[in-house]
Amino acid sequence: MGRPRTPLLDRERITTTALRLIDETGDFSVPRIARRLGAQTGSVYHHVDGRDGIVELLRERVCAAIDPATLDLTPWDTAMEAWARSYRAAFAAHPRVIPLLMTSPVRAPSVLEQYERAVGLLLAAGFDRAGIMPLIIALENLVLGSALDLAAPEAMWELTDSAPTPLLAEALAAVGDGRADRAFEVGLTAFMNHARALRADGAR
Repeated sequence: MGRPRTPLLDRERITTTALRLIDETGDFSVPRIARRLGAQTGSVYHHVDGRDGIVELLRERVCAAIDPATLDLTPWDTAMEAWARSYRAAFAAHPRVIPLLMTSPVRAPSVLEQYERAVGLLLAAGFDRAGIMPLIIALENLVLGSALDLAAPEAMWELTDSAPTPLLAEALAAVGDGRADRAFEVGLTAFMNHARALRADGAR
């Protein structure tokens, strides 16, 4: 029997299959990827460095949707805000991958390069070197938390007569639709105001 014209396995197909499994179930395994692709489990390992290697491929795939041109914008705060919005949109498309990526070190060169550019942007803007990573990590916490929130039910609070909460009920009714988007805007505004204040303090 001749070989199939299209290979059953390559890194792109493995990554796509792993991401589909995560979107569907919240996790993946190498045997399940192999079954989806009609291949042997051992064959998958010929293309990737085990589960950790697949996680990094997933990180590269999701982060590829972050627009790198946002970090070229001026001034610096316009760039950071645009980067945050693009970052959130990329992960909101695959929120179930976030827990997997949060427990694995970042190794993918293309992802590290984005961090390098973000650090360079803040250094050029005059931020203190020691404060740059806490600032970037805080922004990531906001972005990834909001991406998860977008995947949550719109109604996250189930009110019952057994525990009367009239003030909560009124507040929930008042917020209307788009709760997650409005919460993100509050958080991003607060973050950007804090970042501007830090830069102003450092310039004195």
